[in-house]
Amino acid sequence: MDLQLKGKNVVVTGATRGIGRAIADLFADEGANVAICARNAEQVADAVKALEARGVKAFGQAVDIADGPALKGFVKAAGEALGGVDVLVSNASALVQGNDEGSWKAMFDVDILGAVRTFEAALPFLEAAAAERGDAAFIITSSISAAEADNPSSYGAMKAAQIHFAKGVARQYAPKHVRCNVVSPGTVFFEGGVWGNVKAGMPQFFDQMIARNPTGRMATPEEIAAATVFLASPRSAFTTGINMVVDGAISRRANF
Repeated sequence: MDLQLKGKNVVVTGATRGIGRAIADLFADEGANVAICARNAEQVADAVKALEARGVKAFGQAVDIADGPALKGFVKAAGEALGGVDVLVSNASALVQGNDEGSWKAMFDVDILGAVRTFEAALPFLEAAAAERGDAAFIITSSISAAEADNPSSYGAMKAAQIHFAKGVARQYAPKHVRCNVVSPGTVFFEGGVWGNVKAGMPQFFDQMIARNPTGRMATPEEIAAATVFLASPRSAFTTGINMVVDGAISRRANF
């Protein structure tokens, strides 16, 4: 299926490894130009080179997502470098689970304000793209943890807040053909990631988590990327305001 992404301009935050990198790579494979950011400048430079090697225009900056002015500056620079923004993916996360004040603040600054600020900065570009080509998209990477709670968790609560924010954005900007959707992964395995580290340090707990999933495995970053890129594409032009759970049926709830 042609996803009609060739020549589109895409911005992805937190995109040098794991899910974010897989998303950026897949957009490039579909012929889209890609701008990325992450904290490590060397990793950003390496990722930009790899994206360019796929035959598309690429741009990158080292950015602390919690630094509001720097984050907005990156989005503006990315839009100018690529010649517009058709798709924005807010993927970066503080990835902390605690109930202490520091954990709550980190998740708020990165996961919530990161999404809010990137959207604010990208909105003029997205509106222009939608007016010209009939569709633009904002995708947020959340988590199935938004719907699962065993104890107070800054991670789960802030991931739930992202979903609420996305629905409001989708409703407000639907008349302008700027869509907003959420992708909520379950457990995702890659070396050096959260579950990669759990496997190395707590193999028994890792095996318990594998056993919980009816598929008998965890997702790959590429599987989460495939869902994200499809939702962001013009092929999904009438899909907005949804939370797509990609968890291999590890969760028990029914979505209505």
